Amino acid sequence: MSKASGEELDKKTAAEEHVRLAAEIERHNRAYYVEDAPVISDAEYDALFRRLQEIEARFPDLVTPESPTQRVGTAPAPGFAKVRHRTPMLSLGNAFTDEDVRDFASRVRRFLGLDEGEEVTLVAEPKIDGLSASLLYERGRLVRGATRGDGTVGEDVTANLRTIADLPKTLSGDAPDLLEVRGEVYMTKSDFRALNERQEAAGQKTFAAPRSTAAGSVRQLDVSITERRPLHFFAYGWGEVSAPLAETHSGALVKLRSLGFTTDPLARTCRDADGALAAYKAIADKRATLDYDIDGVVYKVDRLDWQSRLGFVSRAPRWAVAHKFPPEQATTVLERITIQVGRTGALTPVAELTPVTVGGVVVSRATLHNEDEIARKDIRVGDTVVIQRAGDVIPQVVEVDKSKRRRGARRFKFPHACPVCQSDAVRDEGEAVRRCVGGLVCPAQAVQRLKHFVSRNAFDIEGLGGKHVEAFWSDGIIKTPADIFRLGARAAEIEAREGWAAQSVANLVAAIEDRRKIGLERFIYALGIRQVGQATARLLAKTYGSLDHWRRAMDAACEEASDAYRELVATDGIGPLVAADILAFMAEDHNRKVLDDLAAELDVADFVPPDAASPVAGKTVVFTGTLERMTRSEAKARAEALGAKVAGSVSAKTDIVVAGPGAGSKLTKARDLGVEVMDEEAWLAMVEGA
Repeated sequence: MSKASGEELDKKTAAEEHVRLAAEIERHNRAYYVEDAPVISDAEYDALFRRLQEIEARFPDLVTPESPTQRVGTAPAPGFAKVRHRTPMLSLGNAFTDEDVRDFASRVRRFLGLDEGEEVTLVAEPKIDGLSASLLYERGRLVRGATRGDGTVGEDVTANLRTIADLPKTLSGDAPDLLEVRGEVYMTKSDFRALNERQEAAGQKTFAAPRSTAAGSVRQLDVSITERRPLHFFAYGWGEVSAPLAETHSGALVKLRSLGFTTDPLARTCRDADGALAAYKAIADKRATLDYDIDGVVYKVDRLDWQSRLGFVSRAPRWAVAHKFPPEQATTVLERITIQVGRTGALTPVAELTPVTVGGVVVSRATLHNEDEIARKDIRVGDTVVIQRAGDVIPQVVEVDKSKRRRGARRFKFPHACPVCQSDAVRDEGEAVRRCVGGLVCPAQAVQRLKHFVSRNAFDIEGLGGKHVEAFWSDGIIKTPADIFRLGARAAEIEAREGWAAQSVANLVAAIEDRRKIGLERFIYALGIRQVGQATARLLAKTYGSLDHWRRAMDAACEEASDAYRELVATDGIGPLVAADILAFMAEDHNRKVLDDLAAELDVADFVPPDAASPVAGKTVVFTGTLERMTRSEAKARAEALGAKVAGSVSAKTDIVVAGPGAGSKLTKARDLGVEVMDEEAWLAMVEGA
């Protein structure tokens, strides 16, 4: 972690750290959600996540999609049919202290405009450590089961989920005609121990942890394997439903039980934050005696009408938060420190550890973030270190046990040259990260950019994995992204390579051809521009609509005095730091040639607003003055949900200004420019029912 706190960081240093943290968490998300094989713990994952939140709270314009604050999980794995969730399956924000929980309740009050003394009833439920799943019932019959995937698209695992004994295949009682139930697939501790005993007796490999075993069992292509695994299901919520289940979340849990679902018996309704904290302590006290793993407690606003008003941020509901349990720790030896070079040239130190089990997961590597972190903790090769985790996702080196340090242990000297291309590794003033200046001359950066281009959230080319990209790049078959779309002409050459056959080459070529048409937001993300992840790429696509328009606008924005530049930096979620990296990318001749080359090979589809039927879809809206029937946050969230772009300043590109009492210069400018102005009542009348 950077030496500087979120308050002390300057913007440039914060931007560098933000990019690095987001990329690292993405790697570990994939290990957790797709491969069911986490290599680091929740403790470090949570620490990194909290660091991102610190940075983003201090510098809101740094919010980018690589950050877990903007996304859920990762893309579904190949081998299963894909299912698009009708209502996104989102993740949860985290709380780590009692004060965080009280802050959550206060945020709910502020967003809804409630009086300080008005009660916010919460439901506290144990946070099951399993695999999230969605079950779709039509007229009381289970018709589809899916994993969460990336929150938008999951895997169709219907046949696998049907094997779970306590998951109802038909619903009892008065069920809505359409009901999507959400919950957690898990394996009990006793069943896990018994399974490992059977595996050992049969001379087969044993499993590491109940959570990863449950997740891997659900995602077996051979359903008979799933059937032999003792899995269970707790329902905790719902997605699409044709008729309301109840008026409160607690009432809906009662309804789900009446339909045949099992819900966690430890769930309880709490009058306020203090009551929720009491529930947390009671559940934590029972944790060791439970036959299933939990890693915290989830608090949800009980009133469903308030949940509806609160809505969602990009990755999580505003009406719920997860209060995590303290991390587990273990001691091991740091055997060596290696350096990884990323696609932006960042040199990241990695602690290679003597493998140790922490909370049921084997940990062998942990990020050391940057050279300041190594110096601050005085970490040396051969040291005995304390690592911690809190569940199944990322490990953190907490401290060094200096009493066990060997004599003569030397401080780690961070390299001033790239370990891959030997170019200078430079640390700019005020930055926490040292970067290789080799650019595309550096094989590590070139290969990492190509890997990013074909990754799941970018072009998602099945059959073209990281090892293939490395081999093709090394042999000169692929040097630029557009070369990928010319591989069909080299099919015979590829087929002659070791490990390739006619069918595998044909499959690869077909997968490449299938990606010649791609959405604008995925295309922008695939380019690998610093600070432009999925959320920012989508924001750019939404703002500019087409590839041609975006490129023309970025060319014009290179002049800081231009309207195009002002529009770019005024876009909510961009700001001057992100804009600087976008414009630096567009100004580089090599990148412009890459864009031209790709344009000749691809059909980049224009952005389609998610709610094209909305009266404000695609329009730019500015709110100014005092809103009386809703808070500013609620108004902004509602507008964005309807496909509008919310801007912070008025320009000729603004479509609507919603002005309340006290509106000042923005209202004046809107009238001068002839922009449509309406009051809050007119705005609500326009969007009512949309």
